Amino acid sequence: MTELTNPVMPGLAPGLDGFFSPRSIAVVGASENSYWGRNVFRNLTATGFAGRVVPVNPKRETVFGLPCIRTLRDLTEPVDLVYIAAPTDAVPGVLEDAASVGIRHAVIIAAGFGEAGDHERQSELTKFAAAHGITVLGPNCPGFVNVSDGVSAYGQDIPAGTKAGPVAVVLQSGALATVMFKFARAHGIGLSKLICMGNEAVTDTSDVVEYLIADKDTRVIALFVEQFRDGARFLDLARRALLAGKAIVVLKAGRTEAGQRSALAHTGAVAGDEAVANAALKQAGVARVRSIEELIITAGLFASGVQLKGRRMAAVTASGGACDIIADRASDEGIDMPEFSPETQQALRDYLPGFATVQNPLDTAAVDTARKTGTAAVPMDVVAEIVSRDPGIDFVFYLGFNVVPQFEPEPTEAKKQTARMAHVRDMMDSAPVPVCPVSLSCLEVGPFARTLFETNGIFILGGIDLGLTAIGHAIRWNTARDAARAVGTFAAPQTGPYLTEGRDGPWSEHAGRAVLEASGVPLVPAVLVHSSDEAVAAAEQLGYPVVLKICAAEIAHKSDIGGVALNLATPEAVRSAYESVAQAGRTAACTSVEGVLVSPMRPRGVELYAGITVDPTFGPTLATGLGGIWIETFKDVGLRVLPCTTSDVEDMLRSLRASPLLDGARGGPRVDIPAAARAIHAVAQAALSLGPDLRALEVNPLWCLDDKVEALDALVITGR
Repeated sequence: MTELTNPVMPGLAPGLDGFFSPRSIAVVGASENSYWGRNVFRNLTATGFAGRVVPVNPKRETVFGLPCIRTLRDLTEPVDLVYIAAPTDAVPGVLEDAASVGIRHAVIIAAGFGEAGDHERQSELTKFAAAHGITVLGPNCPGFVNVSDGVSAYGQDIPAGTKAGPVAVVLQSGALATVMFKFARAHGIGLSKLICMGNEAVTDTSDVVEYLIADKDTRVIALFVEQFRDGARFLDLARRALLAGKAIVVLKAGRTEAGQRSALAHTGAVAGDEAVANAALKQAGVARVRSIEELIITAGLFASGVQLKGRRMAAVTASGGACDIIADRASDEGIDMPEFSPETQQALRDYLPGFATVQNPLDTAAVDTARKTGTAAVPMDVVAEIVSRDPGIDFVFYLGFNVVPQFEPEPTEAKKQTARMAHVRDMMDSAPVPVCPVSLSCLEVGPFARTLFETNGIFILGGIDLGLTAIGHAIRWNTARDAARAVGTFAAPQTGPYLTEGRDGPWSEHAGRAVLEASGVPLVPAVLVHSSDEAVAAAEQLGYPVVLKICAAEIAHKSDIGGVALNLATPEAVRSAYESVAQAGRTAACTSVEGVLVSPMRPRGVELYAGITVDPTFGPTLATGLGGIWIETFKDVGLRVLPCTTSDVEDMLRSLRASPLLDGARGGPRVDIPAAARAIHAVAQAALSLGPDLRALEVNPLWCLDDKVEALDALVITGR
């Protein structure tokens, strides 16, 4: 679907503050009998909206006791926002009425636009909104709830007990809103905003993310997206959020081919490569999750304000089975579980029964639960406090809350539990490292327990699996933020003068080498020749043995047509090979043969690959891995959306499954990884220097031997 975003109305975010905090609202289609019109009024009451509400319906005198006007043109004073709960065919007329009385904000619930294949109808809506300066949420959109400010323009039910807090939820599927509300409520997670995007005819997800980055009530942005409609802009915003200390958590549909088909059917957007999407989000510090539960629990952990900057975890539980699960899942998330220090081990032995096993993760089942502690703490709290003082621990994963009553107990027990939670809060505040409370499973937190936790500012991670997954996201986010702070700004390469020729399609290797050379890519020497005598002279100059390759833009795979001759050690061999290679070019019936390239033959080394293609969502993307024939055999590549840093490239190389080969495994040649990374980074800069004309740039192989690095072959493709 191509009309989902509006190119003439970019960067609406500065004006969205007024959109999501209106002081007066008109509801077109207001009625006690209409699902949407009725719910809008109920929600305004439920959220405590104190502003003016004007029902609009030509068939009613009053709606919910409020005087009703026939059309927006009958307004005696302007309103800040109009909620349009009118049929699809009526929407254009309502927008005209809104424009005529100066309304600049609109939510449109009606479907039947781009999502139903009627792109022309949606395009007309977009153009009208642009022409009259109207910011639109939708169409095909139930609206939004601003929990922080007590404002809603929302046509579905808002569950009772929805709590205000620092998590903003943005959805490209309005049908998921109710379950998001309920799951957040069940786990004591407060929301600042819930915003449904609809078709994004005018305001898109990136506009809303930009607004939320500046929103004082939001610390965490939780997104459900089917597609990123402007991937490059989203990544830029994600980096800004990272530097601002606001976490973005994304549940993106379409990880599989079936998921992509479903997303396409639902939104009409174009799906990008999932591997690129994963790399892009990771690179920008975005936590990508796989379920609604993981989305909300991870957002809740970020919202709690806990700072997890290290990977060394201690776990305290009352279950041996839980210890096994924790150890396995910690390994999955790259979390270390070191042995306790001798001092901690001794303190635990002094406190625990003699038959207890003191190890990490720690099973405290042997401790006497009735044991007096001298405070409101239970014995497990004392154990967690001892463990938190271990100098080799970065945080504590504490499963000590399954005994908290979910419903109101008798008064004595309620008083005891209340005192205990206050003590736990004090313990968490005074601990030298973060203590992360967690429950054994992801069950809903009952009302009594939820009140205790909320009163003391305690967030309970929902279960071992989701809890450790969320912690893994938090650790990676902090690492990404530190890296982003260290990088600074990227230098954008300038477009080279070689583009003035307006090349369209593949370039010859000779021409492509000029692009690489301009960006500082180390190249194997090469001489372009046009006769056997010139070939011999070049070989004498470069030194034997040499390689001959046909040079023609139309021949991308030279060896397939016999256009390459290797390991030529004598003048006679060069003369013969020249005739053979040149004849291969003539046989291929190419009109673009420029000659034959002569280069020195390099000894055995490690061959790498560096290729840049243009992802339809995120733009130019670098792939690197083993080169030569291995790139297609193993498919072992690292990915980064450009621009990237040399350090990024080093990380890509070290993360390859084949990385031991780069270090000379089993006596093989080794690679100077920093030198290879500099060369690959230069290849990426060469690709960016081609600007919007870039289609692909590939170096395969990039020859490496100790500190020597050279591009042996290059392919460049450009075109509008």
